[in-house]
Amino acid sequence: MGQIMTIEKLELKKPSALNGMEVNQLVADCAPLDTNSVYCNLLQCDHFSDTSVAAELDDALVGFISGYLLPAKTDTLFVWQVAVHESARGKGLAKKMLRDILSRPSCAGVRYLETTITRSNEGSWALFRSLAKQLNSPLNESVQFDKETHFKGKHDTEYLVRIGPF
Repeated sequence: MGQIMTIEKLELKKPSALNGMEVNQLVADCAPLDTNSVYCNLLQCDHFSDTSVAAELDDALVGFISGYLLPAKTDTLFVWQVAVHESARGKGLAKKMLRDILSRPSCAGVRYLETTITRSNEGSWALFRSLAKQLNSPLNESVQFDKETHFKGKHDTEYLVRIGPF
């Protein structure tokens, strides 16, 4: 991946279980993201393929977003994780992947997007603020999982970010 990446050469596609190991390695390479088990990544790629996206450049995975429709709020896409390899950063790939998911038939009824972000993850804040602006939709935030209450002090507070309606 030492080559210059141009976003035009990328292929965005629905992931499959065959991407599970690659996703696991990509997430591990994308600190500060929390890693999951390979099995979890296999399930993300298999069960949530309609609401997730894999970005490949020359058959190498350079981006991945996992998401799913909330069971109790089917008009809401929850974005679980956004991973972009360092070679692909700064080129708008994450927003392009989000727009790809939102444009799919499986998201035709989606009017809201939710995710959680720690306060220190400036890249994610910038991404979702930019997406809200592009969608001409409000962005609201509130505490979802508190550092002390939910994580017993072992993980920073996760803020729920809600964009919409759009």
